[in-house]
Amino acid sequence: MMSDQEFIFAPPSVQVDFEIVPLDNNFNSLYILFQADELSGFGEWTYRTYEAMSEERRHKHSVVFEVLNKGFDDECGAKTFPEYMTLAKACDPQAFRNQIGEHVLKMAQEMGDGQYAFNLEETLATKDNFMKTMRDGLGAKFSHKGYDAAAMYPLFEDAYDLLAENPAQAIEYAVDHMHYMWTNYLRDEWKRVEPMLQEAVEAFNQVDFVGKTATEIFQTVTGRRDLTAVWPHLEESKHLVFMPSAHIGPYVSTYMRDNKTYIVFGARMPEGVRAKSAALSRSELLIRINALADNTRLAILELLTRHDELFAQDIMQMLDLSQSSASRHLRQLTATGFLVERRQDVAKCYSLGMERVEDTLNALKLFFGGQI
Repeated sequence: MMSDQEFIFAPPSVQVDFEIVPLDNNFNSLYILFQADELSGFGEWTYRTYEAMSEERRHKHSVVFEVLNKGFDDECGAKTFPEYMTLAKACDPQAFRNQIGEHVLKMAQEMGDGQYAFNLEETLATKDNFMKTMRDGLGAKFSHKGYDAAAMYPLFEDAYDLLAENPAQAIEYAVDHMHYMWTNYLRDEWKRVEPMLQEAVEAFNQVDFVGKTATEIFQTVTGRRDLTAVWPHLEESKHLVFMPSAHIGPYVSTYMRDNKTYIVFGARMPEGVRAKSAALSRSELLIRINALADNTRLAILELLTRHDELFAQDIMQMLDLSQSSASRHLRQLTATGFLVERRQDVAKCYSLGMERVEDTLNALKLFFGGQI
């Protein structure tokens, strides 16, 4: 007769790759320009580019990258941004129009109960139908994440007007803008940062992740601990592809494709490995220093040296901060690890991330040759 026994199972096998995917990396760099006026901590190129863009160009950028690019096939086979633009220019106008409609309709169906009043042709038939579908989908999706969906409505209205008037001209509108951004802002920057990103990839490819769970791998690579805020279903992933970015700063971007979980993270070196290039050795240190180089963020950290834990609302009241201002600063401090965030019911609580403070002091000491 066997007695009751407890078994410790080996962690599930996780395949890990580190890659530079130029098209995806370039898209991520262009996409985060939307958030340059809402978040601090991105790479210098992001803010320099955003400031250089006119208001008209910023609006066009939002229409293209938030709406119109959904009409192009993600699986087109392009590896680089120039290849993508060539294939996008040749896109069938009707297929382009329909794919945008399917994207909007899918959002509404996913955020609802799976049953929706309109089909594809009805969604695209009138502007009212299109916007109702978009609001039902995007509104629910954004409110769930705490974002303002109403700010997105004019982008979808303008996109619909372009599609209704002439889908072929909408394609031209999108491709012309992408070509402008690539030629004027991103092409030279990509040439500059690609060698640095390749060095990070090569360094991480030497790290042994055998036996580690997806969560452990994620934390080791990104240095982040707030897993549920980034990718709540990470443990279900069997294949992780990490892509370093020179522009995303302390933040992390995730998406699924071909049954793989792609994770874009700020370019850094594995723990204990010295970078060959000066740019990469400074990269993560700059991210952390930037998080501290602000009076309000330092005041938040100072508050938490006197309190074990504070709710976001407490911090707002003590420092007389608006919700948007507090959210921006708290997100950057959490992303860099100086704050630890947890949820209590629907409220967010924060405490000091002392481990990151000590890591940063050690990193500064190493940077100055151990002379501090």
